Amino acid sequence: MADRSFQPAFLSPRYWPTWFGIGLMRLLCLLPVPWLLALGSGLGRFLGRVIPSRRHIVRRNLEVCFPELPAAERERLADEHFADLGAGVFEAALAWFASDDKLRPHGEVVGLEHLDAAMKDGQGVLLLTGHFTTLELGARYLCLANRPFHAMYRPYENKVMDHYMHHWREARSGLPALPREDLRKLVKALREGRCIWYAPDQTLDRRNAVFAPFFGHPALTISATGRLAQMGRAKVVPYFPARINGRYRVTFFPALEDFPGGDDVADTARINRVLEEGVKLAPSQYFWVHRRFKKRPPGTPDVYAR
Repeated sequence: MADRSFQPAFLSPRYWPTWFGIGLMRLLCLLPVPWLLALGSGLGRFLGRVIPSRRHIVRRNLEVCFPELPAAERERLADEHFADLGAGVFEAALAWFASDDKLRPHGEVVGLEHLDAAMKDGQGVLLLTGHFTTLELGARYLCLANRPFHAMYRPYENKVMDHYMHHWREARSGLPALPREDLRKLVKALREGRCIWYAPDQTLDRRNAVFAPFFGHPALTISATGRLAQMGRAKVVPYFPARINGRYRVTFFPALEDFPGGDDVADTARINRVLEEGVKLAPSQYFWVHRRFKKRPPGTPDVYAR
């Protein structure tokens, strides 16, 4: 594991913009939560209009996943998505810097009995979720519910952000962060009855991934969920964060029954169906700005081609 202690090199001029950004976010978190959301939403809507390449990705994702919606409704959803992306920047800052007392009145966790039931016999749990704009704050509310978990991480190129992201996630989650590539540590934690945050809906290459339907279209998806659950003798418990009517809600669902089934493609397709249900809770808050269908089966046209 890389050394993530504070380094004197972090004070070099190349990192001054990063320090300025961190300091600004800490100061902004002193504002009331509704003010931060309004500020972030406005910024996000503006960026959604001036970055046409990203808006094209969002539009195409929505066209693929929600073909039944009228074009005007998908355009409204795209606007809401960029607003939620902007708000998500400040929501992440709240997750890292805001006090427990400030956050508690603005959110809740429902369905915790499903997580507790899955863990009652000492089994580990994969906390299955996806990449949502409320992801960091949703994890913070899980901490407020006194359910410690291992966050997973992938190193950042910016060493200061890598240091602080690692530090913030460990401080808030209550357990050490685990490198997503270290299978041995992941399995060990599960066999010891721990919870691990797990989002298999973004993948960078074809290793340990298969094409499985996502809203009816093939999407390259990490296929290790079933194998990790089997090796760690763990349950898979879906949970999804969302902001609904200005209030945060983290919703847990019952552990998946008869999972894994032994077929990677079928198991991965099942995971994607579960993620679809989570997306439907707050459709504009899923990461539509991500090219979910970038990698395609041979002979399949490029979804994002202009």
